Amino acid sequence: MPWHTKDTMKILLIEDDRQTRDYVSAGLKETGHTVDSAKDGYEGLLSAKEGNYDLLVVDRMLPHLDGLTLVKTLRSAGAHVPVLFLTTMSGIDDRVEGLNAGGDDYLVKPFAFSELDARINALLRRPRSILEQKALQVADLEIDLLKRTVKRGGQLIDLQPTEFRLLDYLVRHAGQVVTRTMLLENVWDFHFDPKTNIVETHISRLRGKLNAGNKTDLIQTIRGAGYMIDEIA
Repeated sequence: MPWHTKDTMKILLIEDDRQTRDYVSAGLKETGHTVDSAKDGYEGLLSAKEGNYDLLVVDRMLPHLDGLTLVKTLRSAGAHVPVLFLTTMSGIDDRVEGLNAGGDDYLVKPFAFSELDARINALLRRPRSILEQKALQVADLEIDLLKRTVKRGGQLIDLQPTEFRLLDYLVRHAGQVVTRTMLLENVWDFHFDPKTNIVETHISRLRGKLNAGNKTDLIQTIRGAGYMIDEIA
């Protein structure tokens, strides 16, 4: 995926409401971005696959193909383009569902354009090295970042999108203690405590998959602190 200077960022806006689509598109163009738009899910999916975009802004409630399915389809095909959901679905469960589907951020309508612009710029500022790195490895665990596959001891492990992001974050911080707050902010993009056991549940599921066949537990629980993947297992 090419990266450009701010005034040539290429963004695809997938939004069925014409008024919202025109408003957001005009605002993004005024801030210097290049913007294409699609009015339904099928059109958006086709454009996203062919357009080589730096960022997608996706409504969840789209005709023909909903936003969640659109993003899941792109992720399963190996697309790493950042995705910001822009939607009226404001519940915690809705937000979790969007992030689990492969979204990188989630903004609820009605919204201030200044916040949308700030969130977009934050996603576009992600370091190139993170996106261009092709693989990660700790002990006998291998992560292919392009194919979004995980192997341990040469055996393929089937992970859901959120499990993949969780493992990705832990491995990038191998040998370091990662707190629950760090995981909430960097895996789920929660900047508050949702008062659920979402982290613990996903850690447990991830452990079960990584440790299948009585393999050594790579994820250590550091009591009172958080979790850590050790580089020596």
